[in-house]
Amino acid sequence: MKKPAFTMIELTLVIVVIGILAALALPRLDRDLRQGAKDNILAAIRYTQHLALVDDKTDPRDANWQQELWTIRFSADGDGRYFYTISSNADHGGNVDKNETAIDPINGKYIYNAAGDSTIDNDESPNLFLGKKYGVDSVAFGGGCSGSTHIAFDHLGRPFKSGIFSASNPYDGYMTTDCTITVGFEDTSITNIVFTIEKETGYVSAI
Repeated sequence: MKKPAFTMIELTLVIVVIGILAALALPRLDRDLRQGAKDNILAAIRYTQHLALVDDKTDPRDANWQQELWTIRFSADGDGRYFYTISSNADHGGNVDKNETAIDPINGKYIYNAAGDSTIDNDESPNLFLGKKYGVDSVAFGGGCSGSTHIAFDHLGRPFKSGIFSASNPYDGYMTTDCTITVGFEDTSITNIVFTIEKETGYVSAI
């Protein structure tokens, strides 16, 4: 009694079809990673500006009030993978504490990486781990924010190159030219994303 089975030709055709589908799916995967990273970072920068607009940190009685501006900071962990934090240095301390960071409105967790690594703690939002989620391994600042690693916004939504504030001139960090942030990936076949934060308005867009 003969048992039904695939012929060699049928098996070959199936393998060919699977190969074609895989070839079509790989570029789509790259596009999805790039689009995911772009949407994530755009949302994070806009959320930082939103927090600044609704939470006025300007206090003329405090010479160092600029340290409290809502800020997004990009950092690399020990493996060279990038993450970001969103915070307001309310106590003007050398380090930003967890209770000074923003809460992710999507999941109610802190936008904070306590250990500075790729391990996601239970109370940390997974959205901030750009390297772990999308393979982001470089973030370079240029233009009006050249040399910085973080951007702050004031109560009018204006962008500041954070980290160079001084009591003698509270607006030392005010950006007078557009800022660019170039994001790169471990997979070099994925095209870099260039974000632009416009001076004065703080409007952010991505190429």
